Amino acid sequence: MKSNTFLSLFLIVISGQFFPGCIEGEYGKHNAANLRCEYMINPMGLDTHSPRFTWQLVDHTTGAKQTAYQIIAGKDSARVSWGKGDLWDSGKISSGKMLVSYEGAELEPLSRYFWTVRIWNGNSVPGEFHGVASFETGMMGFERWQGKWISDSQEINIKSAAYFRKEFQAKDDIVSARAYIAVAGLYELHINGENVGDERLKPAFTRYDKRVLYHTIDVTKFLNTNENVIGVLLGNGWYNHQSTAVWDFHKAPWRARPKFKMELHLNYEDGSAEVIPTSVKWKTSFGPITFNSIYTGEHMDHRLLQNAWDSPGFDDTEWKDAIMVEPPTINVVAEVMPPIRNVEAIPARKISKLNEKTFVFDFGRIISGVSEIKVKGEQGTVIHLKHGEQLAENGHVDLTALEVHYRPVDDTDPFQTDIFILSGEGEESFMPSFNYKGFQYVEVTSSKPISLTKESLTAYFMHSDVEQVGYIESSDTLINKIWQAANSSYLSNLFGYPTDCPQREKNGWTGDAHTAIELGLFNFNGIKIYEKWMADHRDEQRDNGVLPAIIPTAGWGYHWANGPDWTSTIALIPWNIYLFYGDTRILEENYENIKLYVDHLQEISPDYLTDWGLGDWVPIQSKSDVELTSSIFYYTDALILSKIARILNKNDDSEVYLALASKIKDAINNKFLDKEKAIYASGFQTELSVPLYWGVVPENMKAKVAASLAQTIEDNGTQLDVGILGSKAILNALSENGYANLAYQLASNKKYPSWGWWIANGATTLFENWDINANRDLSLNHIMFGEISAWYFKALGGINIDESTPGFKNILLKPNFVTGLEEFKASHKGPYGEITSEWVRVDNNILYSVRIPPNSSATLMVNADEISGLEYLNDAGADQVDFTKIELVAGSHEFIIHIKTAE
Repeated sequence: MKSNTFLSLFLIVISGQFFPGCIEGEYGKHNAANLRCEYMINPMGLDTHSPRFTWQLVDHTTGAKQTAYQIIAGKDSARVSWGKGDLWDSGKISSGKMLVSYEGAELEPLSRYFWTVRIWNGNSVPGEFHGVASFETGMMGFERWQGKWISDSQEINIKSAAYFRKEFQAKDDIVSARAYIAVAGLYELHINGENVGDERLKPAFTRYDKRVLYHTIDVTKFLNTNENVIGVLLGNGWYNHQSTAVWDFHKAPWRARPKFKMELHLNYEDGSAEVIPTSVKWKTSFGPITFNSIYTGEHMDHRLLQNAWDSPGFDDTEWKDAIMVEPPTINVVAEVMPPIRNVEAIPARKISKLNEKTFVFDFGRIISGVSEIKVKGEQGTVIHLKHGEQLAENGHVDLTALEVHYRPVDDTDPFQTDIFILSGEGEESFMPSFNYKGFQYVEVTSSKPISLTKESLTAYFMHSDVEQVGYIESSDTLINKIWQAANSSYLSNLFGYPTDCPQREKNGWTGDAHTAIELGLFNFNGIKIYEKWMADHRDEQRDNGVLPAIIPTAGWGYHWANGPDWTSTIALIPWNIYLFYGDTRILEENYENIKLYVDHLQEISPDYLTDWGLGDWVPIQSKSDVELTSSIFYYTDALILSKIARILNKNDDSEVYLALASKIKDAINNKFLDKEKAIYASGFQTELSVPLYWGVVPENMKAKVAASLAQTIEDNGTQLDVGILGSKAILNALSENGYANLAYQLASNKKYPSWGWWIANGATTLFENWDINANRDLSLNHIMFGEISAWYFKALGGINIDESTPGFKNILLKPNFVTGLEEFKASHKGPYGEITSEWVRVDNNILYSVRIPPNSSATLMVNADEISGLEYLNDAGADQVDFTKIELVAGSHEFIIHIKTAE
């Protein structure tokens, strides 16, 4: 970002919003755009009877807003585009809402629908029906499935993956074809020799004895007239976990040989339809994948290739019949969220040849994902591809810091290692289908000499392919790099659920996830991932309310690490989704579960305090009081529950849990607050910042406790001394209480211990430990210290949520123009459009620009202690004003803020 770019904002009125799939209209025109159903673009396979519709307003006029809307839905796209719906015509609804649930005629399963919306502007002028969106329903119930659950006849310890095929004939003139497939394990779907789609590791991990996900896939373009073949390749995933580690997934109560059921629905031009279901008439065999583990690696023997196994004309006389098996559960539901993909191809930056049989590739940054090798060699050559985040002094890949929890029974399943055996037939390639890893380096070792170049190996950054909605840019390159590293770590740990690290564990650690929830939501459109993960919470919650520390789990984590400082995800995740999206559905779906959890905490905490929890995990030096931090999360859960009850019109519950929260707060302050010293417990940084951040400190003590926190930090050489819980709170506690400059000093520090220390030592992701030479807890790709990314948006960009109008309907703008930073820009695409907050320092003034999306507003608040005046540049000839709380309407606004100078 350059200063002259910023200054140009004061010469030109910023143009209106851009929305995908929308041609911007003329100035003064207004239309709905960015139509989505269930937060997805034209989704398929919905099981809900009341899908949610969202849209945004395109209107370039200042103060643009929606005063009414009309939704049309039907089965005929042309009629819908004309404003005629045979399923639902909402009529004109006087409302500014842009999130509306379907209320039309009952939706039928396996059907496609179309919808559109028009809106009335602030002058009550109607716009046009602009664009038509679609959605398709899925099975909408287990009783509609015709396909049977099938597998091969092998037992769980058989290593080779199972391949399935089904030949069938199709009539002429196929109009549409849909595949519906549910899998316990992982799968690839092939039709007529082609791998259908680019999704990876599908379906997403769930607790398989409670819930299995299915996909709806448009396969029309893959089918032929007459002869066709469906091919399905099954992987183990977390369902048949053969690798051994401390979390005991190999002992999962659901564990079995991977299985699936599927139906191919064909619709013909003459109006007829046909279903090809799974049955014992399908054929099965082994193939070249001789071992696959989501945790460790994949083994491929090209000598066992069965070419064209998924194509017509293949001789399958040696293949066996599939067998019908018991379902893992009858609860088979649609997966509706962004899929996992190979999102980015990364070429090797460097190759080192250690000897004739050993090469090390360096991809320049740490990622989650897979590598693909292309190589020629003699038949039977065995190639090991070992993936890691670090190199040893001798140049080999070093897995020492990552293998701590792995418990191998023998040497046939090496950690983070793929094994590839060549057929000897020309150039061969291999990329695993059912595994991913965390790595920057790949060590390739062969049993016989091979020739490799830098182009022989490509890395793929793999993760849930969520849309990026947040950006920051500043004059401080360190800040930019930390933000990029935080995003990389977040994505590296998003695989249909949030994980802690992509190599050593791949577990859905609850504490890691809630500390990084705002990082995720400011930067990415993650609502569907989190809605799915909360369903995982509901599956895992026991009748007494207890949740495990990792979700999903096979049973590990119910007796360690699962206190409220971790498993408060049950309240914190839904609450944050509501704040960011203004959507109450996640509150409704999880209300009883939150209540059950808080009731359990109340039952085991008769004095309103609890020491159940891990505490401030991985602290730098000072270990904070666990009873203090866990009780604060107990208080937070009770308070959130009270607020949710009020939102859902459960007013009696709201009063009960508000009273409970008050009692917890009083108990915390009575035991831990030293009013004379203005400290909590021992006065460690976490013990002061956590009560401030979570709102436990009495109003009349806030300034004093904040001053104590600042003094404690300065006494420590302006260095951090926090673990995971403190890292979530400390920057916010400072900037929200008048110490933004000190917070920025911590955020931009390059000395140990700090985020900048990691970057100064070459980090491209966030680490698990402040100490880069720690003996344990040293994954180099973790999200648990990622709150700093959200802090950039909130404190430096000043983009904050108004809890009374969630979803950024009204934005609270509280920018901090910190000393030492010359320029800063933050933007976030919320439910109403893109919010931009940008400032640059010029002499003793700040040039500040903000853009508010249509149909929303903002309240600008600037610290009066820091400014001597403010000029509102949008009003021609406006005088300097002396107030610091300004109500802004949708549109562009520019200011000069005069900074006070030291006397």
